[in-house]
Parts: sequence; C-alpha cells; structure tokens
Amino acid sequence: MKAVHRFSALLFVLCMAIASPALLAQGPPYQTDDPVPVDLHHYEFYIFGTADGTPVEMDSSGPAFEFNWGAIPRVQLHAILPFGVAAPLNNPVYLPSGTGPTNFGLTDMELGAKIAYIKESKHIPQIGTFTMFEMPTGSYDKGLGVGKVWYRLPLWMQKNIGKWLLDGGAGETLVPQTGYRNFPYGGFLLKYTLSERLELGGEVFAHGKEGVAAPQTQASTMIDFGGYYHFKRNPNQQILFCYGHSIAGQTENYAYLGLYWTWGKDDKADDKAPSADHAFLWQQALHHGSQ
Repeated sequence: MKAVHRFSALLFVLCMAIASPALLAQGPPYQTDDPVPVDLHHYEFYIFGTADGTPVEMDSSGPAFEFNWGAIPRVQLHAILPFGVAAPLNNPVYLPSGTGPTNFGLTDMELGAKIAYIKESKHIPQIGTFTMFEMPTGSYDKGLGVGKVWYRLPLWMQKNIGKWLLDGGAGETLVPQTGYRNFPYGGFLLKYTLSERLELGGEVFAHGKEGVAAPQTQASTMIDFGGYYHFKRNPNQQILFCYGHSIAGQTENYAYLGLYWTWGKDDKADDKAPSADHAFLWQQALHHGSQ
C-alpha cells in the first residue's frame, strides 16, 4: 500500500510539472485509464477482445461490447457487455487455484460513471474519477463471474504537452466474495502522436494480490505497448491494439485488440469540411431558396 501511495504522489508531481493547451482522451487499449469524459451529446462504441493470463489461469474476453455516452457536461456513462473464456491451467504449483474445466459464456457486466472534477489548464492536470460497478451476470460456478457486485474506485490525472500525453493514477478494487480480496492498482502512461493516423504509447501498470480464486494470485507489475490507427476515410473509426508482459511479481501477459467508433452532435463548425448534417441542411436551404 505504501508503494501505491508513493506512486500516486509521483504521478501528481509529474502532471503538475508540465503544461499544454490541448486536451486528448485516453483509456483502451491500455490498462491505465483517464479522467476525460466523452463530450456532451457524443458517443463511443467498441467491439474488442482481451486476454489476461498467468501461470494459474488464462482469461479472455471476446466478443465484448463497450458503449460510452456523454450524458451531461463532465459526466460519461459507461457499460460493457462481455463474453469470455475462463481456462484454468491446472498447474500443480498453484493448487488449489486454477483448477477445473475451460468454460465460455457471458462474464460480469460492467457499469460505470466517469466524472471530471478539475479541467486541464496551463499548469493544472485534468483530475477525475471513473467508478465502476461489476455486475454478477457471469456464472460463478463456471469461473465466469465473481458472484457478487464488486467495485473499482480509481482517481485519474491527465496532462497534454504538444504531441505528448501523460496519464496516470491509482485506485482500489473492492471484491466482497470468498476467495477474492480487495487490492490496489495503478498505472502511468506516456503516449505520442506520430501523425493524424497513428498514435503509440507505453505504460507501467501494477496491481496487488487479487485472491486465490483469481488468476492473479500474486502482485504483478507490467509494461505494455500499444496504440491507435485512425482510418484514412473516417478518422472517427480506429483500430486499437496493445500487448504487455510482467517485469516484476507474478508472470502475467496482457493483450487488447478492438475496433472503435465515435460520433455525436458537433458544437463547433468543422473548418476542413462540412459534416453530413451540415451538407443536408445546406441542400435544403438551396432547394427552398430556388422556390
């Protein structure tokens, strides 16, 4: 716990030390999240798959569906409906953990709300929370769910400086179920925008022991690398990818691959080209003007 507190303090000092007028969002495909909600009246949709494995068990999600909605200013509502695989490795070193057959099905559904309390300014990072409620929709008996509602309570900070983005924070996971335990987690991400179509980044992410019923029976620290590829014809559609491996603690692998779309009501005019809605309104105006 002391290490997590020191890590959080370091993240805060780093964020306070830099400045930038731009504001970009973070989150998937990385494990480190961000405090930037979806813009008001805008939406995000993901179709993705993930894999997270240790010598105890290999868990994967996919297909999984994520939806985010900018419901009110500075507030984003969030939901994930995941299907997945729980594949115990029956490793005798970790008995009685990680035993049983491989199962596929609906896993625990995630609901949440991201709230930005402090907006980014020249010398202050954006600060917010992303509280998540993990609903017991997966089968506990098959290892596809925890069997009770459990929670993630993080605090995230983010700062932009030119083409660089720094993002980090820490939180606590609360799991009120036998075989599981509460544990801290935290991460720090550094991302760079190479071009309008490609962004790459790396992160350090760590978590504590999650309990004998979880694949992560011990603490682990990972380094992950990933990025975004924006489609040329539609920059609001992207491919997201990430892979990482532990560098300390229990051996762990992490991977993410997904497709992302975003859309919504534009509050500002597009200087480069009119949107479809603007083009339609312009055609209507010309039509009525000719009558």
